[in-house]
Amino acid sequence: MPADLAGWLSYLEQLHPKPIALGLDRVGQVARRLGLDPQFPLVTVAGTNGKGSTCAMLERIYLEAGYHVACYTSPHLLRYNERVRIDGIESTDSELCRAFEAVEHARQDTLLTYFEFGTLAAMWLFIESDVQVAILEVGLGGRLDAVNVFEPACAVLTSVDLDHLDYLGTSRESIGREKAGIYRPGVPAICGDLLPPDTVIGRVIDIGADYRQIGRDFHFERQGGGWDFVSGKQRISGLPMPTLSGEFQLYNASCTLEAVQALQSILPVTDEAIRAGLRHAALQGRFQILPGTPTIILDVAHNPHAAKGLAENLRKSPHGGKTLAVFAMLADKDISGVVKELADEIDAWFVADIREARGASADVLAKHLRSAAPSATVLCHDDVASAFRQACMSAGENDRIAAFGSFYTVADVLRVLPTVRPAS
Repeated sequence: MPADLAGWLSYLEQLHPKPIALGLDRVGQVARRLGLDPQFPLVTVAGTNGKGSTCAMLERIYLEAGYHVACYTSPHLLRYNERVRIDGIESTDSELCRAFEAVEHARQDTLLTYFEFGTLAAMWLFIESDVQVAILEVGLGGRLDAVNVFEPACAVLTSVDLDHLDYLGTSRESIGREKAGIYRPGVPAICGDLLPPDTVIGRVIDIGADYRQIGRDFHFERQGGGWDFVSGKQRISGLPMPTLSGEFQLYNASCTLEAVQALQSILPVTDEAIRAGLRHAALQGRFQILPGTPTIILDVAHNPHAAKGLAENLRKSPHGGKTLAVFAMLADKDISGVVKELADEIDAWFVADIREARGASADVLAKHLRSAAPSATVLCHDDVASAFRQACMSAGENDRIAAFGSFYTVADVLRVLPTVRPAS
């Protein structure tokens, strides 16, 4: 057995020949051997974008309501421990090692991917900790994702757009079919997409889910500096804006509140807890603005839908100077689509290699930029740290730096940040 968390994570990476191998048979076998049968309600969250924000708001609202809350998300930015939280606190190395050991004993000769192994370990730890509710973020898709081996009390689909095309298909219809696989017969099935693909509706009809769609069954109304949530005949007025930035966060917040309302009979929550949860929910890397000069903005936006939201946030955030981009992406993402959404908002691009097997080179990123924005200033760097340092040296006092394109991009900036901008 590995001796520490680093050893376990290295072992997990090498256990299965493929980094992604969708399917529930293998993970289901091991879950049964482990006896993983959670007796607490689960909220499963899927979607192209908005999953992390929705999980963060759900987690915070239930914490404010006094529940013993578990939350499983992915990927992490700096530490694997970020993925597995209980009562808002990251699991310790020793807790994770104990959970990994339990899964390894039950695994026998069944091969598991890194994500599958981690999902089972998280659920083992949640059951051991006797939590009262768990929020589970789907890793990829929904129907065949390891998280879907567990039965939800409520399932949330935040949005459907193009991403992970190699695994989910090349249309919103095929992607919607996969993501709606988290829905269950008779179980609240919440959708935050105003125009979901027909495949989502088809799944709902086929299984008889308790379907609730934004814009039809629930919605939000802006009121001064706040907003109201309306679901059927119920209205919660005077809600604070989510601390997570962007107009689209009201869609995520509305899905969150619809889930909370759907589970009121088993997890009662007051309006006061909802307000406190919206005020206190936080999530790194989602239009995260760091204090200091120049302004630094971190965003994990890595597909056109998320890039459009980032562009909107940049437009709505006043500043007196230029916007410099620190940009790195994975090669299997829609680089051109992301660049086109943001080209008009960026004055200079500091592009970089990502030191990962799937990373796109700076030269490839530059080619996409020259095609989408021929007049753009583009400077290539060997790594994100170098690109970020150069952007900081080039930025004037009134300029801002937006680092985006991948979780890896944001993580690399966070690692180098203390050397560039020491804490005061």
